[in-house]
Amino acid sequence: MKKNIHPEYMECTVRCSCGNTWTTRATVPEMTLDLCDKCHPFYTGTQKLVDTGGRVQRFADKFGGAAKAQLDKAAARKAANAEKDAQQRAERAAKAEAKAAAKAARAAEYAKKAEAEAAAKAAEAVADEAVAEVAEAETEAAKDAE
Repeated sequence: MKKNIHPEYMECTVRCSCGNTWTTRATVPEMTLDLCDKCHPFYTGTQKLVDTGGRVQRFADKFGGAAKAQLDKAAARKAANAEKDAQQRAERAAKAEAKAAAKAARAAEYAKKAEAEAAAKAAEAVADEAVAEVAEAETEAAKDAE
């Protein structure tokens, strides 16, 4: 090793932002850390928001309003789609109801026409019976006259 070119290796106090301190050896007398093994989420198993220098707050200030605007826009779009779907369902129900009413009217008209035809056939049958009776009576009268 060359002499007088290497930094001095001394005891170093390490301080974490969580308050944990320990002593080790380094080329500087003191170090500060943001995370250590006592507060890091990987080792503790708990979620922790690490905000160095207010970065999270700056991000929220810069983009938080945009994210809220996007959420509001999505909610408005979803509400408009729901309203449109409800309107379409109502239109389909109205069409189905109108179609059912038209079908019922056609059925009633057909039933009325069938009833009229049945009444006409019955009247025709009664008339045929009357004609047959008259013819039979004439035949009997002709037999009696002979």
